[in-house]
Amino acid sequence: MLGSFRAAVCKAQRDPSLYFAALLPTESILEAFGDARLLWQGWIYTPAVTVWVFLSQCLSMDHSCREAVARLVAWRVARGLRPPSAETGAYCTARDDLPESACHQLVRQTGADLEREAPVEWRWHDRRVRVVDGSTITMPDTAANQAEYPQLAAQKPGCGFPIARIVVVFSLAVGTVLEAAIGKYAGKQTGENSLLRTLYDALDSGDVLLFDRYYSGWFDIALPRARGVDVVVRKHQLRPSDFRTGWRLGQDDHLVCWPKPPRPRWMSPESYAALPAWLTVREMRVRVTQKGFRPKQLVVVTTLVDAKEYPADEIAELYRRRWQAELHLRSLKTVLQMEHLRCKTPHRVRNEFFLHLVGYNLIRRVMALGAVESGRCPWQVSFKGSLQTLNAFLAMLSSGASVDAWCHALVAAIATHVVGNRPDRYEPRRVKRRPKPYKWFHKPRADYKRRAA
Repeated sequence: MLGSFRAAVCKAQRDPSLYFAALLPTESILEAFGDARLLWQGWIYTPAVTVWVFLSQCLSMDHSCREAVARLVAWRVARGLRPPSAETGAYCTARDDLPESACHQLVRQTGADLEREAPVEWRWHDRRVRVVDGSTITMPDTAANQAEYPQLAAQKPGCGFPIARIVVVFSLAVGTVLEAAIGKYAGKQTGENSLLRTLYDALDSGDVLLFDRYYSGWFDIALPRARGVDVVVRKHQLRPSDFRTGWRLGQDDHLVCWPKPPRPRWMSPESYAALPAWLTVREMRVRVTQKGFRPKQLVVVTTLVDAKEYPADEIAELYRRRWQAELHLRSLKTVLQMEHLRCKTPHRVRNEFFLHLVGYNLIRRVMALGAVESGRCPWQVSFKGSLQTLNAFLAMLSSGASVDAWCHALVAAIATHVVGNRPDRYEPRRVKRRPKPYKWFHKPRADYKRRAA
């Protein structure tokens, strides 16, 4: 893995375009663009350069177009090339021409490539586990964004932000995003379950899906199982459990059969008829004794029915690792500042969303390198520490530093930032810093300006 990375860095050092070629080669970008690259017009902002500059914008703390273009200008000057204009107009025009399909394909491509190269030891029972979770993001309050991603119905016009729902499929082994979807926050067929059903093609037979109880419905389990995909999910609190019934496998561990419910409106009669009349699942009660955990016991449901091959305690430990999805979303929304996007049209918002995921996958790649070289697992390496280190090191590629020295120093520095192991840590949900006492908007900003005038 380190050898291929060193070769990519060596090639990027000779590339006059931008240092992000070390993480995302030109060939990968052109492959994702497909035939669209043949229609691209640009002297400086070719498809690859536009994507690289967009990535540098997503991974910076400033997130401004001005800083992203300034970084390109500085890079070309350091390489002895003619610098482009520092104005952002040409870059924004090129960014607007990025096809959504290409940005989406780059997410799948970067996520799958790293998982394919990862050591087999990082898998669970030699199987690939996918963790699914959903969240929301907001965007600037423009008419175009409001039309496609309306704000909450309870908010008055001009007092809220357009909001979108997202669903992300992560690799449990390496933490990369394998697939993602974005849609409206409210309305028919806009829930997380509906968005997830659009991503089933990303699953392969033999995979294991790890859910929270939001996805514990009969069809949410049966549809992946029909594709040869197993499921581990927390049982919904409204579905009763009686461990005196069914086929007993051990203490608080049994097999039960769930009958098929009536056909939902969103499912076609043909798809409904193809599903079995009964779904055999395994239920296990997990008792939580650690201080600070809110649930004291929970019931985990799985289609991994072989108790010898998959012991109950190992499935319980696997479900506990579902929390990794929450940490991955925190890295995306808080560390990469994806919680509130900055583009003013829906097309650009979606591209900004996908490019954040691509940048996240690239950081996960160098985290995996640090984990391999230090004998750790990827989830033991700090995401924020890796981002800070990577941003500092990428600018050095134009200095003529030795590639071997650069790679070894980068990987060693990233491996140094290890996440603390605090399994019994307990922190009350309280904050010390008080918010500033500004009043909330109750009408559009323009109304307040007219009153002040």
